[in-house]
Amino acid sequence: MLGLPAHVTACLFDLDGVLTQTAQVHNAAWAETFDAFLRQRASVTGEPFRPYDPGEDYNRYVDGRPRADGVRTFLASRHIVLPEGQPDDPPTAATVNGVGNRKNVILLRRIHSDGVRAYQGSVDYLKAAQAAGLRRAVVSASANAGDVVVAAGFAPYVEARVDGVLARERGLRGKPHPDTFLAGAALLGVRPEQAAVFEDAQAGVAAGRAGNFGFVVGVDRVGQADELRRHGADIVVSDLAELLTADVGGQARPRPGADPEVAR
Repeated sequence: MLGLPAHVTACLFDLDGVLTQTAQVHNAAWAETFDAFLRQRASVTGEPFRPYDPGEDYNRYVDGRPRADGVRTFLASRHIVLPEGQPDDPPTAATVNGVGNRKNVILLRRIHSDGVRAYQGSVDYLKAAQAAGLRRAVVSASANAGDVVVAAGFAPYVEARVDGVLARERGLRGKPHPDTFLAGAALLGVRPEQAAVFEDAQAGVAAGRAGNFGFVVGVDRVGQADELRRHGADIVVSDLAELLTADVGGQARPRPGADPEVAR
């Protein structure tokens, strides 16, 4: 059914890069944030300025992760350690949360000025999943996921949402841990093995695999199909519309067992 194995009854969709084209907006906001930070740091320390790479750096360190994790992981790749600070740190603070909040200010400015575009193939797939009786939830690290779902126009097709706000309230670990996807499955009242995860990020695909979900769909928008498969995708497509005519034979590719502590 819809390119999924027969045992799958629910769909857990990442937002940015899977349903909406906001991944590009997020990446541009990260580039503006990190380049300003690195340029200012270089002027103080005398180190050469090496800009953020919107390809390699985004895919390896930022994409799919909660905002603070993205800051922490990217800066660690440059051997930079900042104090954590507090979630409500001002955007000017030289802390992990301050840099993350600076990125969010830039992101919201770009969303409000440019709007939100959904992938038409994803909208078609959401409608088909609803018509087929599959349960549907959005699982995103973004604290702005609710606004994006409404702005993109597919709120009527989404039954539940796990976002950065809920993750913080419940203390859920971010991707590549499976916590947020497990919470999404629980909201829909299904077991992990009954749910398919749809992800464009390497960390998100790894979370689907770690959670022992019934099927993991990698969505390759940027030419990283091999990496998505290596991180645990059962199938990789360039657009969800491809699944409307796909046949996976009712069986997912066997995957190694998840770490029991992570998958709980």
